[in-house]
Amino acid sequence: MSTDPVSRTGPDGAGPDLLSEQIAAATRRQELADPDQGLPVLDRAVNKFVEIIGGAVLCTIVGTIFVNAVSRYAFNYSFNWVEELVIYLTPWLAMTGLFLAIRRGSMIRIEYFYQKFAPEIRRPIALLGNIVSVGILLFLGAISFNYVTLFGGDLTVHMRFFKGFSTGALMVGGFGCALAFLVVLVREARREDR
Repeated sequence: MSTDPVSRTGPDGAGPDLLSEQIAAATRRQELADPDQGLPVLDRAVNKFVEIIGGAVLCTIVGTIFVNAVSRYAFNYSFNWVEELVIYLTPWLAMTGLFLAIRRGSMIRIEYFYQKFAPEIRRPIALLGNIVSVGILLFLGAISFNYVTLFGGDLTVHMRFFKGFSTGALMVGGFGCALAFLVVLVREARREDR
């Protein structure tokens, strides 16, 4: 038996190079595919709008960090407000990502354990999980709303901007994500093919 990697073949008779190329091509197709393909127009529009917001926030974070790093090392000057800006934009980035993950059905679920349940109780478990998620996110939105109403008018140290802007992401995102889970819950409850 030869130990030469070129002479080994995969289960379909393809060599390791061909198999790795096929895996790479399949991965590339999946990553570049439109995640909203086949959705109704309104769903696509909502997802695209949130995607644009998330992209703008990410570009702002990366751009300001890059400019600050170049300024610090090239000119020995640092903008003191950059760290504050990044800290206050990060919750917006996280909440747009969470919202899109819920809408696109790409939330992490421990599939291994889920598949261990009998098929007739998987659906109630999934529905219960969605109900709990709605409750937790509504609680997050309510707590954030209380915080914003009490302390949202305070100003940040360097930018002199409202602190409520950052916590507002948890409020808007909490309520928005709860609504997204509620839509998933209603759609799952109406499905009869499970």
